[in-house]
Amino acid sequence: MPNGNIVVTEERGTRVITLRRPGKKNAITQDMYREMSHAIDTAQNNPDIRCMIITGGSGVFTAGDDIDDFLHADTARPETLSNGVKFLYSLALNAKPIIAAVDGASIGMGTVMLFHCDYVLASTAATFSAPYIKLGLVPVGASSLLMPNTMGYQRAFAMLVMGRSFTAAEAHAAGFVNSVVSPGHTEVEARKVAREICRLPAEAVATSRKLLRAPPEELTRRIDQEGHLFGDRLKSEEAIAAFNAFANRKKR
Repeated sequence: MPNGNIVVTEERGTRVITLRRPGKKNAITQDMYREMSHAIDTAQNNPDIRCMIITGGSGVFTAGDDIDDFLHADTARPETLSNGVKFLYSLALNAKPIIAAVDGASIGMGTVMLFHCDYVLASTAATFSAPYIKLGLVPVGASSLLMPNTMGYQRAFAMLVMGRSFTAAEAHAAGFVNSVVSPGHTEVEARKVAREICRLPAEAVATSRKLLRAPPEELTRRIDQEGHLFGDRLKSEEAIAAFNAFANRKKR
């Protein structure tokens, strides 16, 4: 990738997608969304790729959307926001196991994408939040469907409506983290899980995974519904005030 913020490598049947923007805590730009979508989409018809890993490296997963990039896209070319939606569609339509390795903060889309993954490893330093409410916005990425189904309504309410963050231990208890490991070890452990999956019969894995998951059309329908409401909320007085407050803080 030209700007190097997304690095894609392959090893023993596993495609590893690494967010690499350490100076910005791996905040995701529109270009990064596009590159991640491409990495997922091109794996679908490649029999040599048996599973994927998404990681942010040691110390951080992602701070979520790059707000400056998001606001610029909204102001200049609203159609570029579809890169984020395309990434969500790529996750919803993906047919291959995805493992997430989370070491550090996982904010906004960083947490939302985990609910589309099949196996999540977190370090004891990991934290999880989807604080869209604090910007006057609403859930995205079918999280309003996936979170209650995964961890129950009350926990989903605390995260999505109250904007609370979860520790790694709380995320494990809630059921969306499989295993908690020491800081600096998430990617190593994720590769072990990937090798375990790659040793299994590929067609049986694909069919079993399909039986376990919500139908893709249900996910994309909820993504579209949330997206429509999200767009409406961007124009609201609450959201405009929140983004203005963010911009003012940046200027100080």
